[in-house]
Formats: sequence, structure tokens, C-alpha cells
Amino acid sequence: MKTSTVRTWSWIHKWSSLVCTLFLLMLCLTGLPLIFHAEIDSALNPPDWQPANPGGELLSLDDILKTALIEADGARPLFMSFDTDRPVVNVTTEADPDIAGSQFLFNSFDATSGDLVPPADKGGKIMDFILQLHTDMFLGLPGMLFLGFMGFLFVLAVVSGVVLYAPFMRKLDFGTVRTKQSTRLKWLDYHNLLGVVTVAWVLVVGITGIINTLEEPIVETWKANDLKDLIAAHQTGEVVAAQASLDAAVKQAVATSPDKILQFVAFPGSSYSTNSHYAIFLHGNTPLTEHLITPVLVDAVSGDFVGLREMPWYSKALSLSRPLHFGDYGGLFLKILWAILDVLTIIVLVSGLYLWLSRGGRKVVVP
Repeated sequence: MKTSTVRTWSWIHKWSSLVCTLFLLMLCLTGLPLIFHAEIDSALNPPDWQPANPGGELLSLDDILKTALIEADGARPLFMSFDTDRPVVNVTTEADPDIAGSQFLFNSFDATSGDLVPPADKGGKIMDFILQLHTDMFLGLPGMLFLGFMGFLFVLAVVSGVVLYAPFMRKLDFGTVRTKQSTRLKWLDYHNLLGVVTVAWVLVVGITGIINTLEEPIVETWKANDLKDLIAAHQTGEVVAAQASLDAAVKQAVATSPDKILQFVAFPGSSYSTNSHYAIFLHGNTPLTEHLITPVLVDAVSGDFVGLREMPWYSKALSLSRPLHFGDYGGLFLKILWAILDVLTIIVLVSGLYLWLSRGGRKVVVP
């Protein structure tokens, strides 16, 4: 590789790294506990709750929704989700959608009795703080898009680092660390070696992280394009008051896809639905398809089946990127591997900062 080409790639690597490093350090540090969020929640909140009527008949979703709205003092329902390992239904409501910053209320109900289930909230505020800092730095969509751009710079830094590794190490064996020379040279070798060792992982996590930051535009694109023709004849300007039986709507949706499992329901006016439909989301029943969701629209006033649409490729990419980003699809072993690689990436970032701060007047030189 020509010296001029090396200098160009070195400039790209240096500045893409410098601009994003502090933000990537924050993401790696906050991402570490998020990898084990389920284990942390379980450890802080032992599963000592039992349903009122174990093995008993489950209440209808309409009855649970009615109880939830009474508990929320008539607030508007947004989402209903379902625990996979216990008979619990979760309902999210919004106090007043016309007031900026209106509070959301999340309640869980025993599906066998309608009783409130005690919240598993020990450590919840800390984990929620870490998650939001990791997701958008408390800045909403602008924060997500900014972190997405930092992720792009990180991917660029990784690619340029790989390009530079061969010419910088051409006179040395792969993986050589010159421990008996200067401290800076030793850390340069560690930085290069760990960077190459973790390159596949950081590219996977970096690219899936970028996709995750585009969640809101992806959802809006899906609603504006893929659902446009499906709902054109049924959409209304105002959010309708749901009148059709939710229980019947869900049963109708599940009947259209018997090979899928109910995941959650989005009510009219919520971010994942329209102003006049129940959006009933189903997911696959195998490890390969459990993260791929299919929405079924049912008219919230008449209860008529409107249609089923497979999610477009970009929405499927979003669904698959979430568990892949946190290693949340291969059990504890994969999570431990993700954590080890996360720590190695932190070392790469910190060593990169050290090399920059200790550079003095050095210029790029190919060994």
C-alpha cells in the first residue's frame, strides 16, 4: 500500500475514532449491565408471586382491560402485553394525550383474578436510567439519531483500522506485542491486536446499534407505506374510542395465523397502530422466528378483520437487530461472550485515547 494511501486511511481512522470514542465508551459501559438485564431483574426481584387461581380459567381480555382502565382512572390504553412464563397481562395507559409530557402508567394484572400484580421494581429505576442513557441520552429521537451517527463513525473507524493493520504489521508476525519496548509501542500493539480480534463482533454490534436508533423512522415508514393501502378505506382523523370486543379481535387475529403466538396489542392512537384499529402483533413459535412479528389489523369500532401484512425487510431487520445487539438470543453463554467482547472493546477505546494523548509530535510511519 502506498504511503499516501496509508496516510489517508490513518486520517480517517484517527478522526472517526476521536469523534466517537467518548460516546462509544458510554455505550459500552451502559451496555454491559444491559446484556444481563433479565438476570439482574430476576436476582433483584425473586419470582415469589403466585396467581390467585393457579390452573384456573383465565379472564377475558375485555375484563382485564376494563379493570386496567378503572385502575388508571379512565386513561387511554396504549398497549397490552403478555408475560411468557406466568399468567400476567400488562397494560400501558396514557393519562392525557393532549398534554405534553403526559405520564404513562404500566400495570400488571393476574389473568386468573384481575388482581394487581406487585411490580418487580427493585433496581428498576437504575436499569431504566441506564437503558435510556444507552438508547437516546434522554434526548428522544434527536439523541437516537446522534448515537446512530456515532455508531456509523465507529464502524468507519473499525473498517479503517482493519485496512491499516496489514501495512503497520507487515514486518511482524500476526499478533505480536512488543512488551520489551516503550510503553506506548506496547499499547499500540495491544490496541491493534484487540481491535482485530474483536472486529467481527464490533461490526455486528455497531451495525445493529445503528439500525436500532432508526426505530421511530422505520415504524413511521411502515405505517406510511406498507399499511397505507390496507387502512386507506378505514382510517379516521381522530382517535376512535374502541367499542369492539378486544378478546374477539385477538382470537380472530390468532385464527388467521395458527402457526404464530400473540405478542402484544397496540390500541388506536398508539405509536404502533392507527387511529381506528387494534394492531395485534403475532410472532413466530420457533427460535428462528420468535423475533419476527406480523401485525394484524382489526377495526376497533366494528370488530371487522381488516388485513394481515408481513413486516417489510427493514422492519424485520429492526426486529432481529435488537436481540443480536445485546446477545439476547443464545442463552447465558452467549451473554457472557458478549460481555467479554464488550470489555475488550472498552480496552481498545481507552488504549486509543491513550495513544492519541501520548502521541507528542509523532507522524504516521509504516514499520
